[in-house]
Amino acid sequence: MTDIAVTAPREADGTIMERHLPFETDGGIAERAAIGVVVLATDYTLEHEFRRLMDVPGVAFYHSRIRNEPHITPETLRAMEPRLTEAADLILPSDTLDVVAYGCTAASMAIGEERVFELINAARPTAKCTTPITAARAAFGAFGARRVGVLTPYSEDVNRIVADYIRARGVEVPVFGSFNEDDDRVVARITPGSIRSAVGRLAAKADIDAVFVSCTSVRLADAAHAIEEEIGLPVTSSNHALAWHCLRLAGIDDKRPEFGRLFAL
Repeated sequence: MTDIAVTAPREADGTIMERHLPFETDGGIAERAAIGVVVLATDYTLEHEFRRLMDVPGVAFYHSRIRNEPHITPETLRAMEPRLTEAADLILPSDTLDVVAYGCTAASMAIGEERVFELINAARPTAKCTTPITAARAAFGAFGARRVGVLTPYSEDVNRIVADYIRARGVEVPVFGSFNEDDDRVVARITPGSIRSAVGRLAAKADIDAVFVSCTSVRLADAAHAIEEEIGLPVTSSNHALAWHCLRLAGIDDKRPEFGRLFAL
């Protein structure tokens, strides 16, 4: 018997080309959940904290950026409204996302949660939606907290929106603190030690059930557990609550007690 040599196809330059190689597929890195986040163009912190908080097997988050102004005022917050649908549509176009979150706490209140959801669902009709204030309110419910201390970096006009919005939804705010800084670039550089000190100061001022630190530029996630141990109260922030709520909406209930009481629920 004579062996017949089979010559692989070659390109004109002599390269051997192996086409249509066999392969298998699995569920990918988002096998359990794919989460989309619309992040502010000026935000330095959200993705960094989400990478830590969402480090869960089979879960992935994907983000787009929405144009906004670095100086946070009621007007600049509301100016993002017409840009939201397009920003949500940019995240893995034509694919399915389990949850889509809008990563701006104050704008979610200035525009309104329901309107934010409408704008997201215009691009992602099957996705569950959340915002930092939606997530914070869910966290208050999970904590059983009716009296919440609030810490923000905002200017007075934005602080009024925040306090009024929370109170209008049945949560008392006995103590409210602010750094009164309206520039996101500065807020992102407020030290974790400053946040910790301010939270402790608020907790000592009034009888409260929990503390909420508002603004996705603020860094709290890695310190939440230690702060809770120090003040004896549950603590959450915009990014902290938002990541937790995204996971729970997507059906991911893995516990991460190293990030504090909320992630142990």
